[in-house]
Parts: sequence; structure tokens; C-alpha cells
Amino acid sequence: MPGRHFLQLPGPTNIPDRVLRAMDRPTIDHRGPEFADLSRAVLRGLQGVFRTQSNVIVYPGSASGGWEAALVNTLSPGDRVLMFDHGFFAAQWRRVAERMGLVVDEVACDWRRGIDPALVHDKLASDTSHQFKAVAVVHNETSTGVTNRIADVGRVIADTAHPALFLVDVVSSLASIEYRHDDWGVDVTVAGSQKGLMLPPGLCFNAVSAKALEASKAAGLPKSYWNWEDMLAFNRDGFFPYTPATNLLFGLQEALVMLENEGLPNVFDRHHRLAEAARSAVDAWGLEFYCERPADRSDTLTAVLVPDGHDANRFRSIVRDRLDMSLGGGLGKLKGRLFRIGHLGDFNELMLSGTLSGIEMGLSLAGVPHEKGGVAAALEYLIGSVP
Repeated sequence: MPGRHFLQLPGPTNIPDRVLRAMDRPTIDHRGPEFADLSRAVLRGLQGVFRTQSNVIVYPGSASGGWEAALVNTLSPGDRVLMFDHGFFAAQWRRVAERMGLVVDEVACDWRRGIDPALVHDKLASDTSHQFKAVAVVHNETSTGVTNRIADVGRVIADTAHPALFLVDVVSSLASIEYRHDDWGVDVTVAGSQKGLMLPPGLCFNAVSAKALEASKAAGLPKSYWNWEDMLAFNRDGFFPYTPATNLLFGLQEALVMLENEGLPNVFDRHHRLAEAARSAVDAWGLEFYCERPADRSDTLTAVLVPDGHDANRFRSIVRDRLDMSLGGGLGKLKGRLFRIGHLGDFNELMLSGTLSGIEMGLSLAGVPHEKGGVAAALEYLIGSVP
């Protein structure tokens, strides 16, 4: 089809030309001084994005590998982990934990709302013998468009004086929604490269507190590739214990420069403003947000329910085949019930306007009942909120 494809998934996201050009260069010696300089610059830059003074570890791999690394480096077989069934990816992380031989105490939650920090408080306060060795939460649940209050959960853990480690997935929020690893008392933060960092898939990250590093000394789960100790020993000299994804690191270096130049507060404001415009469109269409509480709605994606009797996947297929735009679909029990609009990463007003125009056309082409004027409502919000 003529023109560009609109990749409006909640990730992978569009890759800026600057990042593509940065990766388009010959691979260098990953044991030489030029690579050591690249590695050190990237690791320093990542500390700023995670808002941490601690180590950030980079692996060639997907964010699912980052989940596994967080678990195997901090826990032992039979350890109990407090987790929450609040979305598809939270459930996937639970499955990884169970396969590692951990005992998961999963709390059923309403997928349409954020986790109530009071619930976390009650679970930890009742655990007087400190059976829970870790608490694991997804910051921004990509399957539902719900953002959890990680700062509040961190305060709960501190207030109860519970020694459990705090593990957080920020795969679809890092570099898009405010997040503070150190200030919020997080011990291991898990992320991936393909969303707010504006890179292709292929890198995952663990930001690691001093408490987590201490726990790793006694952790008994088997590990080799994911071993923090090996990574940190080599990172001290700017290297990796095995062949790194060199050209992705070139791209990451450029992405970090872009984020620094814009300034993280401005990045967060931009994402919030574009998300508000997208939400204005959904309201005007008369469609239903999957996330019920406005305060919980994500600034990186919007999950929209289609009316009963209509198939969200059919709508998405029409949008893809007729308009050359990809939207996210429902996952797990939400399959066919909703579509997800990604509005994160390298993204601006005109890209959002085109995305929403494609959705409004697609709703008509698919015969999905809706009111007209969603695009106009979004444009009105954007015009009225110019920084």
C-alpha cells in the first residue's frame, strides 16, 4: 500500500530515524576500547532514565527474560512470592515464577482497576512470620491500559517494615510515565527496549538495588545466562560476559540522548497530553474504556471495549487491511472484546491525529456503533492544551 504503515501497538513502537541511523553502522570489537566507552555511556544514561544510583544490567533478550533474571537472582526454590492477578502480563510473570519452583500467593484483582495499596498492606501486615520473600507488581499493565500506584505500594512495604523485596515491571511505562526506582523503594525493575526507549525488541533490563544485590548472594535458583554477578563483574570494565547486541546499544545510546535533550519531565507531559486527547476521542465516540477509573488510565495506551455483538478483532483486521494501521488486540480473556491504541515513544500530535482518524473510519467500515466527532474532540483538546 502507498504511504507509511501506522504501527499503533502498545509496543513495539515506531523507531525514530535518528535511532535507525545510529544502528546502521559496522559492528565494532566488543572487547575493544571503543565498545567500553559505548557501554559505560549507555549504563550511565540508563541510570538517569530509571532514576537510580544503582546498577542497571542490560541483557540481549526480551522483557520475559528480564522477569526471569529478576526472580532467579533474588530467590530460592520454595520461596513465597506475593503477586496480583491484575492483567495478562501479570499472569505471565506468575507463570514464570511457578516454573522456577517458587510458591506464588496470587491475589485476585479487578482487571479494570488499579491494585489497591491497602490490599497490599493487609497481606503484608498479616504475614507476621515474613513468609513472603518478594512482592511483584506490573506498573503499567499493557493488556488493560491500567497504571498502578507503585509509589504508594512502595510506601506500604516500608510502613509495614516487611523485608520482602519489591519487584516491578515497567515494560510499557519506562521513559513514558513517571517512574522512580530509588525514591519509590523498588529493588528490581524490569524493562524492555521496544516501547518508551524507542528501539527494536532485543534488549531487557534489570535495575538493581543494594538490597537486591545482597539477596542475590544467597539466592538458590539455578542461573547462568541471567547471572547478575557475571554481568556486573564485566560491566565494571565496560564489557559483557558474552557477545552483546552491539548495534542495539548504538541505537540505545542515541535514544538516551533524545530523551535527555527533551527532558524526562517534558517526555512525561507529552505522553499525558496525547493520552488525554485520545481519551477525548473515545469519550466523543461514546465507547467504553476498559479501565474504569480515570485516575488509573494509562498514558501510554488506551484500551477500548467494543459494544456487545461486535468483534474487536474483525474491526482491527479491517483497519489493518483497508487503512494499513496496526492496533493492539485483547489478550487472554479479553480476546475479541477490545482494541488497544498505542500512543507512546516517538509520537506527536499529527501521528495521534492520523491514528484517531483511522480508528474513526474503521469503526464506520466495520459497522461498530459509535458517535461521530471523536477526531474533532481530540483536535480541540490538543489546540487548547498547546504547551
